[in-house]
Amino acid sequence: MPELRASALVDAPVAAVAGALLDTSLIAGFGVRVPGPLLCLGDELAGPFGVRLVVTRADLSGVSAAGDFLELHTDLVVTGAGTMVVDRVSWKAVGGVVGRFADVTVGRGMALRVLQKRSALLATRCAELVAARVVVGAAIVRSGRMLAQQRSFPADTAGKWELPGGRVEAGEKPSDALVRECFEELGVPVVVGDQVGPDVPLKRDLVLRIFAAELAGGEPEALEHNAVQWFTADELPAVDWLPADRVLMPALQALLN
Repeated sequence: MPELRASALVDAPVAAVAGALLDTSLIAGFGVRVPGPLLCLGDELAGPFGVRLVVTRADLSGVSAAGDFLELHTDLVVTGAGTMVVDRVSWKAVGGVVGRFADVTVGRGMALRVLQKRSALLATRCAELVAARVVVGAAIVRSGRMLAQQRSFPADTAGKWELPGGRVEAGEKPSDALVRECFEELGVPVVVGDQVGPDVPLKRDLVLRIFAAELAGGEPEALEHNAVQWFTADELPAVDWLPADRVLMPALQALLN
């Protein structure tokens, strides 16, 4: 398969770059129909000329989508100067002289223009996410299970599940905000660990940032939600998650495996 490669250095942490890649607004402008505002593992993308792709990767390492005739891969490499974004596009070429001519003059030129435009959009979106307000969430693990809570309001999200957490207040550290939110929502103290997965865009100026956490005592209670429940790695995909939490399934399952 013919392949085109391009790379660009983005002055942003890898979590922000990986989060920007989840924002489907970066590809919707190219005539790609997407199922929602965020890319999720298993999503189907419909492009021009009947091209269909399935998302096969969406995590801190980058994103990939593959179909019968086209494959797209974006790999992220952390460097001392920022995050290197390496794009690879490969496609099935039509045989014969005409096919080779079209491949060189049309296929490669179109792919290069798309990558260049997407690179500019990505840099802008990364800058927005770096400066965005933060909502924190806790991936609390105990005995091979992860804690989730079921929303009771507002009406449009009632009954769906999410990880515990909430907004970081002005002047508050994300880790301190997460300790506060877990005590308010669950009635338990937690010890906050490392970030899990990418920053997930919620709005133009708001991101969800998940951290691994452990209980420091007590038993979680549903103080502000309908219920709390522990789930195994195999059970996580079947849970009716809020969209932003569902995006993080690969990273959350990795914590339990």
